Amino acid sequence: MSQRTVQVGGRSIFLTEAGHGPVVLMLHGGGPGASGVSNYSRNMEVLARHFRVLVPDMPGYGKSTKGVDRGDPFGDLAAGMLGMLDALGIAQAHLIGNSLGGACALRMALERPWAVGRLVLMGPGGVDTTRQLPTPGLKRLLNYYKGEGPTLQKLTTFIRGDLTYDGSLVPEAVIRERYQSSIDPEVVASPPLLGPKGIPQFRKIDFTRDPRLSSMQNPTLVLWGTEDKVNRPSGAHSLQRRLPNCDVYLFSKTGHWVQWERAAEFNAVVLAFLAQDNAGAQVSRKR
Repeated sequence: MSQRTVQVGGRSIFLTEAGHGPVVLMLHGGGPGASGVSNYSRNMEVLARHFRVLVPDMPGYGKSTKGVDRGDPFGDLAAGMLGMLDALGIAQAHLIGNSLGGACALRMALERPWAVGRLVLMGPGGVDTTRQLPTPGLKRLLNYYKGEGPTLQKLTTFIRGDLTYDGSLVPEAVIRERYQSSIDPEVVASPPLLGPKGIPQFRKIDFTRDPRLSSMQNPTLVLWGTEDKVNRPSGAHSLQRRLPNCDVYLFSKTGHWVQWERAAEFNAVVLAFLAQDNAGAQVSRKR
């Protein structure tokens, strides 16, 4: 495993890399203190036995440059990650995205489908966001930096009560590490998921309103915990109705953090999905 910084425009993207073979880009979620390695600590090693795994801290998070375009966060993150692939000389990659990372992956495929192979989306953001009020978990995420500001108790409640079904399994060390990352002064000054007026512009980030979704041919696997308190599990079927090549796998007694709570099953199903011979379904690269 190696780590380095990749320059993308005026940003520095912190990147962890492992393994060899076809490229798999793993994009983390957007909760307070999130980062690439912490999000995929139970998955990277297994996937790296078969693929060249890239795990960045997305802009606004971890050790990468802070600041995200609040008017179009998904588009800004997608442009940053596509720019990183360009900087690395990678023409195409499979994408794995959790929550905010799932939204970023989906936007990448919509913007540049030939640069994306297969997609694995775990409880992705930006699905049916204009149909219902935000979930309790999403409210806690968005309110983390409001009021009294970030606290260890607020983060503990979010991770053990919203990200996971059985929060008792999350080690204290994981929570404290994320808390320290969440109180980075640059992040506190400009939380990445809040819109210009303090709330996200949900109408602008709802993928189900994007007409391009129905023509996106990339093979897609949607994984969702039935007890997800951040992004509603009904989003899985909403995506399946709109995407031409979309399979759905619902995990019982599982929250928003499928790749962490159900790591063994997650690793197995993702490896099987990415290893499929999809020569006939591959998206043609732009000529």
